[in-house]
Amino acid sequence: MRFETLSVFPQVFAPYLDVSIMGRARERGILDFEAYDLRQWTHDRHNTVDDAPFGGGQGMLMKPGPLFEAVDDISSRGRSRPHVVFFSPCGVPYRQDIAERLSHRERVLLVCGRYEGMDERVFGLADETISLGDYVLTGGELAALVVIDSVVRLLPGALGDDMSARDESFSDGLLEYAQYTRPAQYRGMGVPDVLLSGDHAAVAAWRRKSAVERTALWRPDLLEGASLTEGERRFTQGLRDMGKGADDDG
Repeated sequence: MRFETLSVFPQVFAPYLDVSIMGRARERGILDFEAYDLRQWTHDRHNTVDDAPFGGGQGMLMKPGPLFEAVDDISSRGRSRPHVVFFSPCGVPYRQDIAERLSHRERVLLVCGRYEGMDERVFGLADETISLGDYVLTGGELAALVVIDSVVRLLPGALGDDMSARDESFSDGLLEYAQYTRPAQYRGMGVPDVLLSGDHAAVAAWRRKSAVERTALWRPDLLEGASLTEGERRFTQGLRDMGKGADDDG
């Protein structure tokens, strides 16, 4: 898979993508990456990519010219046009299912904004626009790294064990189950006996219950879209009722 980024700070990507899982994915040819500098598509001696907004207001906006020229030029390279992704608070909230979908793309171009934002006309270049959440970042580079990381770990061979990426939070609509490692006792806190039993069926059942319980307690909003049995739905309802009772007592 090939990821490309377009930004005014292309140098920020290498320190992260050259190490750990991302670095190994690049070494193995699983991930192909290139960062483009938007200033390459400017035509003045100052390489200007921003200007004041019409109508006044705070900050500077990224000009449409360099962005249009860059996306057109980059898209003309290679065997296929990239899937173009922009970042904006107006975008669709980024979720695991979007990462899954992007992992099947051959080529993705992530366009990173800066300053107060981008001229509205450039959003017509996007195949989709994504928001990481209800907060504001200084630039889109961090958002691009989040997307790259979350997608690459889904690619076959990236983690070494292809099941690892599928057995995580949000993979089935639930948070991941609680996990423990050695020592079995630490500062008076133990590990659930079932995890030490060697009974794989019992461990699987415990993990499923743990995932349902953690989701109900920490992210109940996810339950509506999760695939639960009738018994699991009664279990989560009981947890919610207990929580309401504790709130009433308080």
